[in-house]
Amino acid sequence: MEQQGKEGENMFFYLPTKIYSERDCVKKYANEWTKCGRNALIVTGRSSAKCGALADVTEALEKENIPYSIFNQIEENPSVELIMEVRKLGLEQQADFVIGIGGGSPMDAAKAISLMIAHKEEGADFLYRKGSDSALPLVEVPTTCGTGSEATPYSILTVHEKRTKASISHKIFPVFALVDGKYLKGAPRSLLVNTAVDALGHFVESYINVNATDYSRMLCEYGMGVWSSCKNVLIGAEIRENDFDRMMNASTIAGMAISHTGTALPHGLSYYLTYEKGIPHGKAVGYFLPGYLAEAGTIMGRRVLGLTGFPDMQYFRSFMHRLIGRMEVEDELIGQAVQGLMENEAKLRNTPYPVTEEVLYRICKAAR
Repeated sequence: MEQQGKEGENMFFYLPTKIYSERDCVKKYANEWTKCGRNALIVTGRSSAKCGALADVTEALEKENIPYSIFNQIEENPSVELIMEVRKLGLEQQADFVIGIGGGSPMDAAKAISLMIAHKEEGADFLYRKGSDSALPLVEVPTTCGTGSEATPYSILTVHEKRTKASISHKIFPVFALVDGKYLKGAPRSLLVNTAVDALGHFVESYINVNATDYSRMLCEYGMGVWSSCKNVLIGAEIRENDFDRMMNASTIAGMAISHTGTALPHGLSYYLTYEKGIPHGKAVGYFLPGYLAEAGTIMGRRVLGLTGFPDMQYFRSFMHRLIGRMEVEDELIGQAVQGLMENEAKLRNTPYPVTEEVLYRICKAAR
């Protein structure tokens, strides 16, 4: 079933985040983003800010005489319980704005923390029920090239009760996003690969999406070209200085795209692999991209392949297998993911073709 989206009609575009993407933008624009408040809570991971981002942020805050506290224990795939723990710290420190530094985990956590500090009377259940989206002002500094969280309103947390990951019910856009490719320079290849594949997933799932419009596809079409221009770096080609900038910019543009469409089946399926097997998020998403693309139909599939620089589906599947390997998980887990996704109304609703268990099993089979 071919899906043309809402081309030329019923379009909507909203992105309240002020994005700076250039070398040393954290310090260059410090006189702007530090005005978000008078006392900052910095949220980051154990190693995600060692690329120099944390040093740049603290130097800028000190220069502007803004006091700050640091929580640097954000885990991969942060849980609801951790959010509530850091909310307590933020309230004790009387923080009035939050800075997230790192990949998707710290940046998503920063959004949820900014929400819960602003709603100090609410319990953890507030994260997953309707209510005010008001939150403390938020600044995001990405240090990986995949999540695009600096340009989205989404916060994906681990929900142990359901043994999966899920987006909170609230939309929290950052006030500022400070995007600097230099933070990728020391990243291990595995991190670049896994996060870049996540960005590709955002493009593919946003483009092949019932909510896609000319505006969102404009972002995808340009962004997929940027992504394609440095994809060979992921499989061992020599990396150049501007490749870091391109990879980071592709991630941000992909985030802008999914802000307007949401993600679809590959992301929904990936959450089960990440929770149960600890498979990195981007890698788990990547497993399901060939199958998702194949189910979209010939016209749409060829369009996406052309935009990402792949001659045909076979080449794309081979590239992904070379990049991240084949999915090796038990049939039982696949069944759990399929059954769980059949109950995920949001992901099913975003998919522009009929989804049955048979379709999902075909997508999973293509990953092996």
